[in-house]
Amino acid sequence: MKLVHRTDGGEHTVATTVETADGHLSRARGLMFRRSIPDDFALLFRFDDASRRSLHMLFVPFDIDAVWLRDGRVEQVERLSAWTGFDWGAPADAVVELPAGAASAVDPGDELLIEDG
Repeated sequence: MKLVHRTDGGEHTVATTVETADGHLSRARGLMFRRSIPDDFALLFRFDDASRRSLHMLFVPFDIDAVWLRDGRVEQVERLSAWTGFDWGAPADAVVELPAGAASAVDPGDELLIEDG
């Protein structure tokens, strides 16, 4: 899977390695206890419905970009600080965690889509 950012001006691949946190334990753990993540990595959290999704950075020793999505559309983009970052988030049916800076060109209203291959 890969993560593709689409705007009116075109598209580009944000991540070529997408890991899905789909179980209770993997969602609770998220990026905690990892020392780093590759530049082309994304952690995807999918949910059955769109409701407010908060994130924390306890035990995550590096900054990340977080993107809240609803039906593939970007609702919110935030940089979260290592160890102390927290965000109440936006109503979303998916959240993507990326290396810091990976979502610098992503804006609310853009599309961020998971594609095979």
